[in-house]
Amino acid sequence: MRKLGKNNVGNRFYQKVGALFFAIAMADGKVHKMEREKLKGLIREKWMLLDDVEDEFGTDAAFQIEIVFDWYIENERKSSECFKNFETFYKKHSAIFSIQVKSLILETANAIAYSFSGKNKSELQLLGKLQLLFNKE
Repeated sequence: MRKLGKNNVGNRFYQKVGALFFAIAMADGKVHKMEREKLKGLIREKWMLLDDVEDEFGTDAAFQIEIVFDWYIENERKSSECFKNFETFYKKHSAIFSIQVKSLILETANAIAYSFSGKNKSELQLLGKLQLLFNKE
């Protein structure tokens, strides 16, 4: 991933990734506890190591993924709306999405989808859309 620095793009990147992961978890109409727990574990295990971007409070910006994910749960957003949110950001800022970052996004999205009773049809469709989005370049 390109160095995002302390500008808003770095924080927005993590927020949009949080929207994407919510879309994957919500694809079947419900976010399951196991999906949320899987995401939290992967944020600490993998995402915090990605870069040194911090939010305005000096915390690792990777936590924005979890914050946004939880906000969407509380505010009952639709999966399709959240995926579109991520897709729009990706198209505008695709240069910051390195192969490593795309791989980590796909790994995390698949892990979330698989964490509760394996991948269902809705999740598979969304994962397919994500793969196509990343392969358009």
